[in-house]
Amino acid sequence: MASADRIDLTNQFLIAMPGMADETFAGTVVYLCEHTEKGALGLVINKPIDIKLKNLFEKVELSLDREELAEQPVYFGGPVQTERGFVLHEKLGETGSVYSSTMSIPGGLEMTTSKDVLEAMANGAGPRKVLITLGYSGWQAGQLEEELARNGWLTVDADPQVIFDTPIEKRYDRALSLLGFDPRMLSQQVGHS
Repeated sequence: MASADRIDLTNQFLIAMPGMADETFAGTVVYLCEHTEKGALGLVINKPIDIKLKNLFEKVELSLDREELAEQPVYFGGPVQTERGFVLHEKLGETGSVYSSTMSIPGGLEMTTSKDVLEAMANGAGPRKVLITLGYSGWQAGQLEEELARNGWLTVDADPQVIFDTPIEKRYDRALSLLGFDPRMLSQQVGHS
C-alpha cells in the first residue's frame, strides 16, 4: 500500500541542480517515465551522443528516409542498459499504443522499447515527434527521494515542447524557466536553524 506522503514525479522533469557532483548527470534534464514505490525510470533529454538516427536505424537493418529525423542525434538516456534503445514519443491514439512494448505515461508521452516503432518510422509512419536514447536512468526504491532530499534535483511538470521543439543547448535553461525563477540564485548549502 502506498503511503499518503509518497511523491509521484511521473511525467515531470528532474533538473540537475547547478553544481551536481555526479558527472553523469551534471547539467542534465531527465524526463521521468515512471516513479513508484519500487523506484524510478527516466530518460536524459539533453545529452546527444555521436550517433545520428540514420546510423542507429542502419544498425538494426532499417533505413530512415524521413529527412527531418535522419540527422537528429541519438541521446544518452542514462547509464543503465546503454546498448538498448528507448523511444520517447507523442501519444498516438486514445486507445493505447500500437507497439508491442510501450509504457504509457499518465498525463504525458509514451516510451517504446520494441523495434516495431522503428519499423513504423522507417516506413514513413510512426510518431512524428520522437527522442531516441541509448540507455536509461534508473533509481532503486527510495534512492531518488534521497537525492531530492539532498537537493540534487529540482522538479517541475514536464513540457513536451522542451523535449521535441527546443534546441538541445537550450533545454536545460528552458526546463529551469518552467520553475518561474532562476535557481542559479539558490545557495548550494542547505541551512539549518
